[in-house]
This record gives sequence, C-alpha cells and structure tokens, in this order.
Amino acid sequence: MSLDTSNTSSSSPTSTASRSTTAAPSVTRWQIDPAHSTAHFGVRHMLISTVRGAFEKVSGSVAINEVDPTKSAIDLTIDAASVATREPKRDAHLRSADFFDVEKHPTITFRSTKVAKAGQDQYRVTGDLTIRGITKSVTLDVVGPTAPQTTPWGAVARGVSAKGKVNRKDWGLTWNAPIEAGGFVVGDEVQIEFEAELLQAT
Repeated sequence: MSLDTSNTSSSSPTSTASRSTTAAPSVTRWQIDPAHSTAHFGVRHMLISTVRGAFEKVSGSVAINEVDPTKSAIDLTIDAASVATREPKRDAHLRSADFFDVEKHPTITFRSTKVAKAGQDQYRVTGDLTIRGITKSVTLDVVGPTAPQTTPWGAVARGVSAKGKVNRKDWGLTWNAPIEAGGFVVGDEVQIEFEAELLQAT
C-alpha cells in the first residue's frame, strides 16, 4: 500500500510540469515584412480630387499578447525618402524642406501607447507619431491581426491593417499655394492607411 501511494503522489508534479512547459506563450513577437507592407496616404488637391501616394519602405516590430490583445505593442519606422506618388517632380518636392525634409529627418516613426478593443478583431490604437522631429499623439482604427498561417517557404505569417486621419500642419507640413477660385492647392487633412504582413520572429 505504501508503494502504491508513493507512485501516485510522484506522478502528479511530473504531469503538471509537462503541461506548463508545453503551454503556448502569452506574447508572440513579429517583424513587419517590408516586401509585403506599405503605408498609404491621400490628400485633396485643389479641392478637385484626392491624390494618393505611399511610403514604399517600412519596417518595425509587433508584440502581440495572445491572451489580452489590448496589451500588445507596435513599433513602426518609415523611410521618408521612399515617398512615391507616381510623379517624380512632386515626389522630389515632398522630400524637400517644404514637406518631409528627408535630409534632416530621414524617418517617420509610430510607437503605440494604448490599445483599446473596438469590436471583433477591431481595435483603437493610440500612439506617438513623429514627423520632422515633431511628435503628436494619433489614434488609428486597426483590424486584425489575422490568424497565423504557414507560408510555402516555411515562415509563419499574419496580417494587420490600420487607417486614420491627421492634420498635416500639426507636424509642420504647412507649405501651400492659393488657387484662383479660392482655397489652396493642398488640403490639410491627410487620410492614412497601413497594410502589413507580419512574420513571426525567430
């Protein structure tokens, strides 16, 4: 009887230890895949149409709390010189001191400070957006992340998208020119959208 009791009690801790070592981590870490991620923007032009462009070089990391996503964190860096609007002269102007001044401020960054639930797989992410050395708090509507899946090349990936609106003048982007009919060439409100593919960090 004594031997049976000893065997029963010794197996319990072993089973518990086994379960704890195989438990999934509460926080997973991901890298933004530059080849499949882009930051887009849209601005009204002469009160007529919306001109759209993108920053083609983005990088960064995301720490996702799988148990409580509101405790997740985002760190994004954009190469300001990678701005592209399909018009070389306009792109050169955007890189100049009139706008992003890329020689003095080569990067645009976003670092999250708060994540709030907004619905099924939807969040309101607040963070510090730094442009031209000026940091302001902005809030973005975020959808995702999608469920992880394995790519044909063996990597684990998932996706996330975000959108919001900002006033460019808050970051010193004040250049403009009047138009004859009234108003100005460049609108103040900027629509921003971000599409990212995340690769699980190894």
